[in-house]
Amino acid sequence: MRIFVTGATGFIGSRIVPQLLASGHEVLGLSRSDAGARWLQEVGADVHRGTLEDPASLSAGAAKADAVIHAAFDHDFSNFVANCAKDQRAIEALGAALQGTDRPLVITSGVGMGLADGHEPASEEVANFSHPNPRSASERAGEAMLEKGINVSVVRLPQVHDTVKQGLITPYIEICRQRGVVAYVGEGLNRWSAVHVDDAATVYRLAVERARAGARYHAVAEAGVSARAIAEVVAGGLGLPLQSLPAEAAAAHFGWMGMFVGMDLPASSALTRGWLGWSPSGPDLLDDLASMDYAGRPVQA
Repeated sequence: MRIFVTGATGFIGSRIVPQLLASGHEVLGLSRSDAGARWLQEVGADVHRGTLEDPASLSAGAAKADAVIHAAFDHDFSNFVANCAKDQRAIEALGAALQGTDRPLVITSGVGMGLADGHEPASEEVANFSHPNPRSASERAGEAMLEKGINVSVVRLPQVHDTVKQGLITPYIEICRQRGVVAYVGEGLNRWSAVHVDDAATVYRLAVERARAGARYHAVAEAGVSARAIAEVVAGGLGLPLQSLPAEAAAAHFGWMGMFVGMDLPASSALTRGWLGWSPSGPDLLDDLASMDYAGRPVQA
């Protein structure tokens, strides 16, 4: 297939593209920069110039492809609600180009959408639109596309990591560095699910190859790593003390991240593994955090 990939030069997209090429697909990668375009050409992909802020450029890219993987997202979490709305518009633009065909569109969401009421891990069978995570806008857009007959599936992400980036933990580390203490909420028993970036990329590849309309896949290797365990490794890496904070102090201490840091986001991937034959094999989250070079460079969000 000729697959249009948004976010093709990003953290996850730059792992998706080589996997697609190695599997015999052609890739048309979205790029907003000359540097991104050069990288795509170097690895053997074609380039489509455009941005998330220009929906027409997204529709034009999708119209040139047999399938679409939408992995792009604006990761400025301090402007998270607006960026989720931007993602909804992007999905609508991509879907519009595919309407009336059976060409698959794989979009991205977060595992929080699979949390039902209670404390069970998020499930692929659940779509909880009452969950406070603004990322629900992405799945709402996907549901609207499904109703129009578009072949949409969704990959839900946990904390995606290697030794450079770890999802929300990346800005968490910078806040800890600035504050001079590694804090967590309460006893630190809330959990975050996780996956290595290469394993996440494999889920996208398998999802677009299966092209199963309405499917929800969880790219989850570890169902839940406790906030306390994460904090302990980060404290060791930064050489800073640990501190427990009451929930009411989280917003003042963490700023914009206060809404996330105490969330309990465990997730199962049992169905995904069965549907896709997916067996994650990358390093786990704590190993990657322990292997980071904390002193040698600042960690970029």
